[in-house]
Amino acid sequence: MLPEINYIAVLVAALIPGAFGALYFGPLLGKQWLASLGKTKEEMEPKNPAVVYGLSFVLALMMSMFLKFTIELVHKGINESGELVFSSFHTFKHGALHGAMLAITLAVPVMISFAMFHKMKAKTIVLGAIFWVICFALMGGILDVWS
Repeated sequence: MLPEINYIAVLVAALIPGAFGALYFGPLLGKQWLASLGKTKEEMEPKNPAVVYGLSFVLALMMSMFLKFTIELVHKGINESGELVFSSFHTFKHGALHGAMLAITLAVPVMISFAMFHKMKAKTIVLGAIFWVICFALMGGILDVWS
């Protein structure tokens, strides 16, 4: 038995990295991020935006679906009949906690390891890590509250 999946919630949560990224790496911290990379805004424009943004969305869908399964599977039980029951608390804060925990324990270590071997600056790493922790927290919150 699999948990019930609200596919609209999965789609909405998958929009978070793109929407929040436009804000975070744009008006909020765009100048700091570009400076940490030693690049200009023009240099960071994708050569094929459709491929870059399309693939990014597909990857965000994968993250969103995995995050939903993980939140549900962490909170499961067995009823009197011996059937598996999914019993997440289904609150925004609960889902955000799980999302942040997954980012801190999975996404951020992978990102830091990659960044160290590619000799990225610490500021670039910190900006990216904060971005992904916030994204995963928002995604987890949406996925858990909108079950």
